[in-house]
Amino acid sequence: MGTPELISPRSPRVSAARRLARRHFRGKERRFIAEGPQAVREAVAHRTGGAPTLVEVFATAEAAERHAEIVEAAREAGVRVHFADDRTVADISQTVTPQGLVGVCRFLDSPFEEILAARPQLVAVLANVRDPGNAGTVLRCADAAGADAVVLTDASVDLYNPKSVRASVGSLFHLPVAVGVPVEQVVSGLRDAGVRILAADGAGDRDLDAELDAGAMGGPTAWVFGNEAWGLPAETRALADAVVRVPIHGRAESLNLATAAAVCLYASARAQRTAGGCRAGSPAGGA
Repeated sequence: MGTPELISPRSPRVSAARRLARRHFRGKERRFIAEGPQAVREAVAHRTGGAPTLVEVFATAEAAERHAEIVEAAREAGVRVHFADDRTVADISQTVTPQGLVGVCRFLDSPFEEILAARPQLVAVLANVRDPGNAGTVLRCADAAGADAVVLTDASVDLYNPKSVRASVGSLFHLPVAVGVPVEQVVSGLRDAGVRILAADGAGDRDLDAELDAGAMGGPTAWVFGNEAWGLPAETRALADAVVRVPIHGRAESLNLATAAAVCLYASARAQRTAGGCRAGSPAGGA
């Protein structure tokens, strides 16, 4: 493709993108960084309020050649593509092993009221989840399980933290996500929408296997997942319709947050797709 002209590391565009590593500037500009070909590919296809979610792309010459279809799709969508050297792209992406391709994107979270209006059947609620990698991984699990939405409460990590975005591996662009909603509002809103609220807790008085065997998992369900270190506080557990534990059949002390979330979400997804479940008869793998 020849030798492209490189954008200067001192360019205002580079400086503005680099500042998005800080939450203050992300909130002020309502923009965030999506790093790597998978995330940028998904961002190209996503729209927010009718406009492309992807605002601009920074790419090394090597990455642009390797992922030419992404660069071309961005250009066709009217997105500006900047060529930059390895150091500049690495500074923007804030990663130890940058992949040579980063995008600047508009915020894409949905109002909680819109999620409720869509009558969701399966929702993951992150309450007091503080680790950005865990938040992004749970979002990816929810996407894979066919969930309709993810909600991060007001006490949880920033959805647009670069580590959260990377850990979602593009799933951030696949399903509605609401942020900053008080847990009490989340629970009351979902319950009013006909959704059963299950709190996931290792000390729960209900066993996930027993719930499945009893046929109690086939209806609209929201799983509430708590903090990585101390789980869900008593007042949050008290809001739920049931507190459910994932059974430990071996000698492991416990499951980490993302693994437990995957087990719970897939259990609900399977139950909802069997005869009598709320998704029975829907296309396999569909949400």
